[in-house]
Amino acid sequence: MKNPNSRISNVIYEFRRNKQAIFAAVYLLLIIAISLLVVFMPIDPDAIDVTAKLESPSADHWFGTDEMGRDYFARVLYGGRISLLVGVLAMVTSVVLGVSIGMAAGYFGGFVDSLLMRFVDVFSSIPWIIMVTVVGLVFKKGLFSIILVIGIFSWMGIARLVRSEVLSSKEREYVQYAKFIGVPPMKIMLRHVLPTVLPTIITAATAIIANAIMTESSLSFLGLGVQQPVSSWGSLLQRSQQYLQSSPYMAILPGVLIILTVYSFNKLGDVLRVFVEPRITAGEKSE
Repeated sequence: MKNPNSRISNVIYEFRRNKQAIFAAVYLLLIIAISLLVVFMPIDPDAIDVTAKLESPSADHWFGTDEMGRDYFARVLYGGRISLLVGVLAMVTSVVLGVSIGMAAGYFGGFVDSLLMRFVDVFSSIPWIIMVTVVGLVFKKGLFSIILVIGIFSWMGIARLVRSEVLSSKEREYVQYAKFIGVPPMKIMLRHVLPTVLPTIITAATAIIANAIMTESSLSFLGLGVQQPVSSWGSLLQRSQQYLQSSPYMAILPGVLIILTVYSFNKLGDVLRVFVEPRITAGEKSE
């Protein structure tokens, strides 16, 4: 088993040499902190003032107002809470499904492996946007439905990754010894196999969050996402398209935040890949 301290030092080194990774980490910490603390803002994001609708950015409204006179800056900040919440909870759903199926397939092998991987192949062969759109139309529109739909249809990649790691991990001596002395399979998987695949799970989770935010934004843009009065970055983009000529600021702010957030999660995943492949950083050091 690789030295955890070596993995951590590789991550620290990667952050030190990569200014983009530092920017990504700082940005994510900032946007998460703002999303948690935005409830203490003195501005009500749902307060309607029809006399001030579609106002340009000013000292009273930093990013103007929307078509109902609501403060757009506050709407965007509260929308960030929803987008991040969808990303994190969809990631948790996806990881639970993917890790469970991947570990079971890799550990038990044989018929169980063949059956579960054919199940994965079936889900992977259908374009995700079709599956998500159809299920989104069937379920009642809302935050819970969006999280469930994205989580259910984004676990296949992590299941394949976990399976390949488990196939290697289960052949190690301490796992074989645990089997020999009669330790129950579930206990072996949780105590001995899961810790070895945890770095892979952590790395994949960051990519899943980024993909979930993009998927939620796409669905909200198509009108299948969160519904009024709740707002997310995607739903704000969807409602801003009819005001692009008169109020372009309504599309700029949520669009930029989506791009930066997705980029930052993907960049963070690139840094955390040294948990899985520490030789990458070691090789770069030697150069």
